[in-house]
Amino acid sequence: MKYLLLFLFMIPMLALLWGQDANYEESQVPAYVLPSIFSEGSLANRSVLDWEKRRAEILTYFEQEVYGVTPPMDFDISFFLKDSSVCMGGKGIRKQVQLVLSRADTSLAIDLLLYLPTGGKSPVPAFLGMNFHGNHTIQADPEIFLPSSWVPNKEAWGITDHIPLEEARGASQSRWPVEMILDRGYALAVLYCGDLDPDYDDGFQNGVHSLFPEMHEGDRRATAWGSIGAWAWGLSRAMDYLVEDTAIDGRRVAVIGHSRLGKTALWAGVQDERFAMVVSNNSGCGGATLFRRKFGETVRHINTRFPHWFCDNFNAYNDQEDQLPIDQHMLLALIAPRLLYVASATKDQWADPKGEYLATVEASRVYSTIYNRPGIEGAMPDSQFVRRGDKVAYHLREGKHDITAFDWENYLNFADLHWK
Repeated sequence: MKYLLLFLFMIPMLALLWGQDANYEESQVPAYVLPSIFSEGSLANRSVLDWEKRRAEILTYFEQEVYGVTPPMDFDISFFLKDSSVCMGGKGIRKQVQLVLSRADTSLAIDLLLYLPTGGKSPVPAFLGMNFHGNHTIQADPEIFLPSSWVPNKEAWGITDHIPLEEARGASQSRWPVEMILDRGYALAVLYCGDLDPDYDDGFQNGVHSLFPEMHEGDRRATAWGSIGAWAWGLSRAMDYLVEDTAIDGRRVAVIGHSRLGKTALWAGVQDERFAMVVSNNSGCGGATLFRRKFGETVRHINTRFPHWFCDNFNAYNDQEDQLPIDQHMLLALIAPRLLYVASATKDQWADPKGEYLATVEASRVYSTIYNRPGIEGAMPDSQFVRRGDKVAYHLREGKHDITAFDWENYLNFADLHWK
C-alpha cells in the first residue's frame, strides 16, 4: 500500500516529465496515411450491408488492440429507488437510484443521480454522463449521497486521503448546468466513474473487475478490458435503468463525456447502439483525435501515465502509431448513422483540437456515402466556430480543457434539431 500511495503522490511530477517531449507544432506533425474506413471496392459497391460487415471488423480491431474485450453479459442487475424529491424550486424532480450488479458471490453498488424536468410532456429525452469525484460535486445539494468508494485527491477541495468530503458539494457544478438542461426539456443522469472502477492502477482488483476474476486469473489477458472499458460498461448499465424508467424516452438518450470520460462516452456509444447520440468533449488521445498526428498527448504518453486505461495490447503501439490497423476516425465512424457531436477547445493543445476535427470530417464520410446524410467538410478555421452536417457536428470553443455552458448549449441545440 505504501508504494501505491508513493506512486499516486508522484503522478503530478511524473506527468510533467512525460509531457515534456510532446509536439505542439503543426510543422512537426509527421506525414501519415490513415487506414481506410471502407473495405476495398468502388463507391458503387458500398451499401449499408457492406458497411455493417466492415463495422464489425473495425469494432473487433478496437476491442483487441485498444480498449479491450468487454466480458459476457452473464450478471444480474437490480434497481432500488432511494430518493425522489422535488428540487430547484419545483423545476425538477431529483431521483437517486442504486444499481446493484451481482455475479456469483460478488456484488457492486452504483449510485445513479437523475434529474427530470417538471411541467412538460413525458417521457423526455435525456443526457447521461459520468463525473470524476462523485455525484455530490455536480450540485450543492446536501441531499445528494456521497460516494462510499475511493475518490481522487484534490487539494483545492480539501481531499487529501481519497475520502469524499461535504466541502466538495457543488464543486464541479459549472460542468453540469442542471437548471439549463431541465429548462430545455431534457433529463440529466449522472454517475461517478469511481463506483465502477477507481481511477488508479491496482492490478485490476477493485471495482467491477472483481465481478469478472476470470479476466485476470494468472497472467492478465492482453485483450482484457481496462478502466475505460469498465466505465463504458457502467454507462450501459445506467442505460439499462433509463429504458425502464417511464419518465425517460429510451429512444432519445445521449451519452456524453469530458476528457477521459469523453473517451469513455465514445467507446460506450460504439458498443451500445441504444444510445441515440454520442458526445465527445475534449476527449483527445484515445478519444476523438488521430493517433497518427502525434500531436500533444501520444500513445506512449497515455499508456505510461495511465497503464490501467486500455488493454495491454495497446502498449505495442507506443511510438508505433503507424502500425495500428485503425485510427480514431474509424471509431467515430462506428457511431453512424446515429447522432455524433465532437468538441474541442483552443487552449487544449494536449488533446489536439485539429486532430479531433480531422477525425470528425473523415468519419462523416460514412454518413454521406452510406446513409446519404450531409457530413462535415472544409479546412479547420483558426478561431471559435460551430460546424454541422446533418447527423454530425463539431465545434471549437475558445478556452481551456473543460466543459462549459457554451458546450452544453450547442449539444442541446443539436439534440433539439433532431428530437424536438
